[in-house]
Amino acid sequence: MDDSDFSEEALRARLAELRQEHADVDASIQAVAVSPLPDMMLIGRLKRKKLALKDEIVRLEDILTPDILA
Repeated sequence: MDDSDFSEEALRARLAELRQEHADVDASIQAVAVSPLPDMMLIGRLKRKKLALKDEIVRLEDILTPDILA
């Protein structure tokens, strides 16, 4: 069962959660980066998580807004 089996309302709610989590991870990256000795491994992990969240956001946006030209 993939995300296209869920209602539009459920997908929009999940999309909002992912966007918030993406913003939270971005804030975490910024907070760690300004510390006197930033943990570069942590920043790397957070950046990978942020990228994965962005990929998921784009995937859900594609489900919610199908290409009209297709």
